[in-house]
Amino acid sequence: MAFTTLRLPPYPKLVTNNRFSGIFAPQFHSSALPSRLVLGSSSSCVGTLSLSINHHSSRWSSTAFTCFSQTSELSVSVDTYGSNTERVVVLVIGGGGREHALCYALQRSPSCDAVFCAPGNAGISTSGNATCIPDLDIFDSSAVISFCRKWGVGLVVVEPEAPLVSGLANDLVTAGIPTFGPSAEAAALAGSKDFMKTICHKYGIPTAKYQTFSDASAAKQYIKEQGAPIVIKADGLAAGKGVAVASTLEEAYKAVDSMLVEGIFGSAGYRVIVEEFVEGEEASFFALVDGENAIPLESAQDYKRVGDGDTDPNTGGMGAYSPAPVLTKELQNVVMESIILPTVKGMSMEGCKFVGVLYAGLMIDKKSGLPKLIEYNVRFGDSECQVLMVRLESDLAKVMLAASRGELKGVSLKWSPGSAMVVVMASKGYPGSYEKETVIRNLEEAECVAPAVKVFHAGTAFDSDGNFIAIGGGVLGITAKGRDLEEARDKAYLAVEEINWPGGFYRQDIGWRAFPQKQFSRNA
Repeated sequence: MAFTTLRLPPYPKLVTNNRFSGIFAPQFHSSALPSRLVLGSSSSCVGTLSLSINHHSSRWSSTAFTCFSQTSELSVSVDTYGSNTERVVVLVIGGGGREHALCYALQRSPSCDAVFCAPGNAGISTSGNATCIPDLDIFDSSAVISFCRKWGVGLVVVEPEAPLVSGLANDLVTAGIPTFGPSAEAAALAGSKDFMKTICHKYGIPTAKYQTFSDASAAKQYIKEQGAPIVIKADGLAAGKGVAVASTLEEAYKAVDSMLVEGIFGSAGYRVIVEEFVEGEEASFFALVDGENAIPLESAQDYKRVGDGDTDPNTGGMGAYSPAPVLTKELQNVVMESIILPTVKGMSMEGCKFVGVLYAGLMIDKKSGLPKLIEYNVRFGDSECQVLMVRLESDLAKVMLAASRGELKGVSLKWSPGSAMVVVMASKGYPGSYEKETVIRNLEEAECVAPAVKVFHAGTAFDSDGNFIAIGGGVLGITAKGRDLEEARDKAYLAVEEINWPGGFYRQDIGWRAFPQKQFSRNA
């Protein structure tokens, strides 16, 4: 049996407890560690490194290791006997729920040796799904590139739109580092709704009728002519809060003033898109793109409104499920042919090929039954990503690497049967002002209430006593798989109810669109 020794340079951050917040030891796939692990000698290292290897799940984890040295090395002896699979160390950029879900899927990928996440969050660091790097500045391209070279990173997955729009993917590609994520030019599909609408108009992609304005008076005149209900959107990135669905003219005028006059979204709202209200059912559609080719992911449907029955303001997402009955196979083919592929072709013709994930927010028009593009994101959605990643059975690292190389043609994805659902737990008051640093307990117990339950963290940290605390609006994604959607729903809510978090709340009706009304009520 042949062994290759992999020597990892030190990560200059102290590990002060076994929660591994900002941590030293990356998570390796155990197929690379069949029998021996060598820890480089250092008199400054104290404690123990314990390995638990599960030969069925092929994972291992390290615990109870504390290192006070910034010069020690971790040496891993890797079994290379009979292995022809290209293996890669992956860096995931971001620190939310979707990044946690991606780390979870990447860690399970046979071709992935280790997963880093920058900055990550408390939940990611304790889950063992990735090694979090909290002090890596993701807006400093040179720092990210230096980290990748130091640690032998062979694939960077850039999720947040802000560093994409600022050009992180451009700089990584220029440095020769394979990157899953679009260039700044291609990220304009999400960075500017006016740009997205222009692409739709130019390449015949169905979307809602609209006009763009930078003058409040002109916008209000157009709104008066069109009537309500109507939709007002900030042109730029507004952290998922830049959309107002106005049911009256007064609400629409107020939204215009808040963006163009009061400037509540800063430069993101210096232009607004006034768009027709399309009545129908929302759906999310995701495709992986390599610049020329695109492959669809499974269908998913999310719940944006904060209140039961789809009431009250929009949020970043309160839950989701997959598959989505509204997106039939026939309708998915229509979306690929009329929306996704024309976009990919159009971006290529515009000289800014798109590489990464295209997240199409769709409305299935009640009148025609056909999909219209409402918006593009150039990242996964938090809720949808969580249900998709627990269902994905393909090697995500291998597929993303193929996309970064323009090699997606002929690739297909394998999904687990059945369904998955996520219920988001948010801080009370969200999406408005909310109290921060409220303590959350019983998360481990929640994952044990039923098989196939996973808690993804979007906005957590630790307090001085080592307790999880909420530091964001949407904080946790309680995700479960089941033989069908009803079983997935029951498991997810069972886990939610196990969590002790007086400062949080959740919707009681995630999945209602997919159930007959008589079946829906959980309290009936």
